[in-house]
Amino acid sequence: MAKTGTTTQGLRAAIERSGYYPALVAEAVEAAVGGEPVSSYLVHQETTFDSNEVRRHVTVLVLTGTRFLVSHTDEQAADGTSPSPYATTSTESVKLERISSVVLSRVVANPESYTPGTPPREVVLTIGWGAVSRLDLEPATCGDPNCEADHGYTGSATADDLSLRVSEAGDGPDTVRQTLDFAQALSEATARVGSPQ
Repeated sequence: MAKTGTTTQGLRAAIERSGYYPALVAEAVEAAVGGEPVSSYLVHQETTFDSNEVRRHVTVLVLTGTRFLVSHTDEQAADGTSPSPYATTSTESVKLERISSVVLSRVVANPESYTPGTPPREVVLTIGWGAVSRLDLEPATCGDPNCEADHGYTGSATADDLSLRVSEAGDGPDTVRQTLDFAQALSEATARVGSPQ
């Protein structure tokens, strides 16, 4: 379930509608937002299956005039550190000028008959601000299949701080549209921050 909008009251209502520990999630998000007006937000809840356990997770993304906020809340089963189930909530506040990339990948069915404006069946929103990077390495080659020399390694570094997958089948078409709207708002905000005044 995802909800998007542009007000602090709307953000609180979306968190409550998600039904996932709303008091806990709202308190953490509202503390991170502080008194800043909310420009846009996205609340996304997902359920995953881990062996014999069902785990829930909610991600709340908030855009203000100066910051991008991300909050994650996960529930955990009782374990060696806690005799009862518990939840972990974290929030991160990122200045808009630190956001280095906003990547939106779209999956479209039957591309040969695509009509502009038709929502994709799935989107993946990836946002990078330099906190986490993924490094993919592989042995370098010279192109000679008989060469046995060590040419070192080649690879790429990818900013991968946050990746959020939303699908029409799993989350519904409204959620896909809401994710597209939030991605556009975030892209526009980072473009404004990067442009000369």
